[in-house]
Amino acid sequence: MTPTLVPHHPARDWAEIQERMLVPLYEAVYDRLGVGGDSRVLGLGCGSGLALLMAAARGARVAGADRDHARVELARERLPEYVAVTEEAPECAPYDVVTAFHATDALLPELAAVTRTAQPGTTVVLAGWGPPERCATEPVLRVAARLADRRPAAGLGPDLEALAVAAGLRPAGSGRVACPFGYADEASAVRGLLSTGAFDEAVRATDPSQVEKEIEEALAPYVRPDGTVWMPNVFRYVIARTP
Repeated sequence: MTPTLVPHHPARDWAEIQERMLVPLYEAVYDRLGVGGDSRVLGLGCGSGLALLMAAARGARVAGADRDHARVELARERLPEYVAVTEEAPECAPYDVVTAFHATDALLPELAAVTRTAQPGTTVVLAGWGPPERCATEPVLRVAARLADRRPAAGLGPDLEALAVAAGLRPAGSGRVACPFGYADEASAVRGLLSTGAFDEAVRATDPSQVEKEIEEALAPYVRPDGTVWMPNVFRYVIARTP
């Protein structure tokens, strides 16, 4: 059955539907790095702040930055008043851990700034999609490239090691984490996926209703008999250090 869609609010859809899908990734990274009461964490591309909230719950002092004004406003609502969440990354602060859980090539200037200003040996974590063959969401994301009339990338995201090196960082380890995408129904799945920004170019190139229709069709293999949607995915992260 085709779901009845209601008007989208991308930032809130991200906060209420999509962001939680990456909780296993956040937890795995924080566990591996031992993030706790003595940690000072800066989140680049922090979205609406869930990863920062989880670090703060461990006792860490946190700050974040994201270019999306609407997401920043939601992060400020979600996090304690003393937590700094801005649209530009603060420089020269003594952070122990810098995270970029949604690393893209566009984040290179911020990462390079971290390399220049952070203390030597600061840990920087870059994360993104794992191998396409391990990500059930891959065929759905390919819809975005086709509708935007562009050639699909070789992978679902940037080469994390190459991105780290380009920013002047030294890769020092990596890991993979299962992050299944589960939704209550098709409508929620469509809203969650649209909130990622992956389909923005497709929406501009075509028509929002056309994009929604094609996403629904691509989701069909992952709809369960009870109407829920379940897509197993693997995400990958790279741990790097500032020189």
